[in-house]
Amino acid sequence: MSKVVLVTGSEGLIGTAIRRRLHSEGIRTRRFDLQHQGCDVLQRDRLVQAAKQCVGIVHLAAVSRVVWGERDPERCWQTNVEGTRNVLFAAQQSPLRPWVIFASSREVYGAADRLPAQEDMPIRPCNVYGRSKAAAEQLCTAARFDGVRTAILRLSNVYGRTQDHPDRVVPCFARQAAVGEVLRIEGSDNVFDFTHIDDTTAGMVALIQQLFTDAPLPPPIHLLTGWPTSLRQLAELACRCGGGRSTFQEAPSRAFDVARFYGDPRRAYEILQWRPRIRIEAGVAQLVRDFSVLLT
Repeated sequence: MSKVVLVTGSEGLIGTAIRRRLHSEGIRTRRFDLQHQGCDVLQRDRLVQAAKQCVGIVHLAAVSRVVWGERDPERCWQTNVEGTRNVLFAAQQSPLRPWVIFASSREVYGAADRLPAQEDMPIRPCNVYGRSKAAAEQLCTAARFDGVRTAILRLSNVYGRTQDHPDRVVPCFARQAAVGEVLRIEGSDNVFDFTHIDDTTAGMVALIQQLFTDAPLPPPIHLLTGWPTSLRQLAELACRCGGGRSTFQEAPSRAFDVARFYGDPRRAYEILQWRPRIRIEAGVAQLVRDFSVLLT
């Protein structure tokens, strides 16, 4: 019998990509998403049923944007924290006792004391979304004492597909550059660690393969590049890839955003033998080409 992995948030950017990647590895997936038959992680009984006969759970379902958390903090907390509690309960109730991978975020650090950030740095989130991810991490850590095998991956600015939220900065810039529109830069000096979706899913699969063994459960792991890129640099790169037709419009940063972040990826190599392979230059160039084909 082939292995089955439940993917919550299965219809999103990462969920879609990890399902395809797992299928290529011969691992079947079970979809669980509001966009797929209205599956909601707040529906505990439905999660319990979905987790049956699954050997693992990749938990991606979330209110996944900082700005959405600021607009509706109650929904963000319910989905990200109570939804994670339900996922862990479903894992505990399942006869196969599946492992759980929780997709956390760089936002748990808030404004990090030093960069590149390392996984053992203080957790001090500065917005609703970050606080919800930090609380969900605590639930995952505590669940180990109840016999649930959990692992935490901290992700950073994942990009790489045209099927993404259009207002996320990388797809937004790539789409605008592809058609020569104005690029609005909110905080041109802000620096982030942009990680291609193919690298992200490769790291996830490496962790999944490890969880299929008796290897010790890992501490939280970054899946990120360690390569800092400012929003101005990102805009200029996208513009060049689009033929140089776009102009820029400067705007201040949003008050609830972390202004500077990039992380240290060494732990991922030490534990998973994973390294990022797609540089931001290549990833953005491909995304601009993809938008050019899509929009012309």
